Amino acid sequence: MPATNRHGAFSLKGETPMSHFTTIQTQIKDVEALKDACAELNLPVLEKAEARGFGANRYQGEYIIQLRGPYDIAVVRQNNGQFGLVTDLWDGHVEREVGEKFGRLLQLYGVHKATREAKKRGLIVQRKLLHNGSIKLSLMGV
Repeated sequence: MPATNRHGAFSLKGETPMSHFTTIQTQIKDVEALKDACAELNLPVLEKAEARGFGANRYQGEYIIQLRGPYDIAVVRQNNGQFGLVTDLWDGHVEREVGEKFGRLLQLYGVHKATREAKKRGLIVQRKLLHNGSIKLSLMGV
């Protein structure tokens, strides 16, 4: 049986686990908006799976954002009902795919969350990518 540390990370090879996993403080409240952001980045989201980390380390998550590189992002429900992001940040693999401090992923999450909320209220949403990489949303009533 794999050895597990107090953070849910474990090693499959029986060695003492050394966790490289870091929890990023976020305010993810809408998993469907997060899934939409991941789809836009062409990143699959798996349910009840394990995120890959350094060596044989793994981290159990309610959802896993499967990256193309050697590591993944675990989406873990926190005590307050929101979700945190847990990943292995070693060597910049994750940052290359989702941006520094999850910048691109969190930006797109915000875009999709705002778009969902606006549409619930019957608003039309226009989206424009700005030269500096920001995304401008314009909301219009019907």
